[in-house]
Formats: sequence, C-alpha cells, structure tokens
Amino acid sequence: MAGRGLGRALLGSGLLAVTLLGGAGGYALGLVTTDQQASAGTPAAPLAVTVSPGGVPSTTPPPRKLVPDDSEPLRADEIRYRTRVFTVTSVVASRVSVRVPGNWEMILLDPPKDMKFNEPERRRAVRVQGGFTIARAPAVSLEARIKQFKALPADGMVSVKSHTVNPVTKDATLIYNYADIESNTLKYGMIRWVAGAKGLCILEIAVTGLPQDKAALADILDHASESATRTD
Repeated sequence: MAGRGLGRALLGSGLLAVTLLGGAGGYALGLVTTDQQASAGTPAAPLAVTVSPGGVPSTTPPPRKLVPDDSEPLRADEIRYRTRVFTVTSVVASRVSVRVPGNWEMILLDPPKDMKFNEPERRRAVRVQGGFTIARAPAVSLEARIKQFKALPADGMVSVKSHTVNPVTKDATLIYNYADIESNTLKYGMIRWVAGAKGLCILEIAVTGLPQDKAALADILDHASESATRTD
C-alpha cells in the first residue's frame, strides 16, 4: 500500500450531498449519495412555507437561536494518534489506512461508504469516505460542495469561511460553520478531498467540532490526510 510520497495505486473521487438532518447517520452533516445522484442535481430540502399576518406566503425561516457551548477547547498537543485500517464500500470496496485520534470510537456508517470516529464526549468527529469511482480532481468536488451548501435551507446557518486548493498536493480544503440541529450549537467543520498520485481524489476526510477547536481540528485533518492510503 503506497503513501502520498510514493504515489497511490488507486484513485477516486467522491461527493457528499450534504443536508442539515441533525446527525444523519450519526454525523451532523451527512446524507451521503452516489456520484450519479449528485451529478443529477439531488434537490436540497425545501424551506418551510409560512404565512405572514398579511396573508403573503414566505419561505424565510425565523433566525435560529443557538446555545453557546463553552466547553474547553480540544488541544492538539494532547492528542495521541494511531493508525486505523478498515474497509468502506460503495461502487468498489476500498481498504483505507489513516491516522486518527487513538481513543476515538470507530463506527461504520450505513450505507458503508463512510467510517466515522467519535470523540468520547461526542462533540467532535472524523469521517472518512472511500469506495467511490475514480472520476475527478479534488477542486471539482470542492466547487460542487460549495454549490450544495448555497442551496441548503437558511436555518442551517451554513457559512463558508475559506476554500483552498494546495498547488503542490492538489488536495482541496473547505472550512465552514453550521448550526448543529441536535445540540442547537454552532459547529466548525473542515472537509478535505485528498488527491492521489495522478491528481484525482481518492478520499474525502471531514472533521467537525466546536469553533474553539479549530487549531486541533486542523491538526487532526492534517494527520489524517497526510497519512491516508486507499487500495481497491
């Protein structure tokens, strides 16, 4: 199994059609569809229609009131990593190796194209997706996700903070905030589409937590993406 420095034997691309469903599949932003469904334009959930006192229909939901989560921030220097090896399946079965926080619980989601790692306190998580068809560059998946975010209902409060493509590795990274509808708190998320030797996406890796965790979450994402390999 080859690492990034030696090149990866098998490449792929993936796309999560993301909709705010309150922990779908156990992950706060996570309704997973196939590439075919996504390219066909899977519609986002419609906004609820309300009627104003004047009798005029409105699709603008009232502002969500979030509850602050003042938990102590996750500290990067306190995280101990270990290599986890697992298989996820969609179009193909992918054997994946990745370094993640060692004491986070590993859970295979349904459908089994994603492996999730839950922090013991359940405020933070890592998700790794493989098994998808080799099709496109990370930058293409990044742009598709931004379009999907823009189509989500306003009460999800999804706000893109930055999006970048590494000119050397070709990895693409999206950073955003969103309202977690299970905890009714503001969450911080990062998604990275990891490029293989030919510049095509082989894995999608996402981390989520609290806004005060951003430095530690970046460290987790770097460890995961820099160590990740996939063999089909």
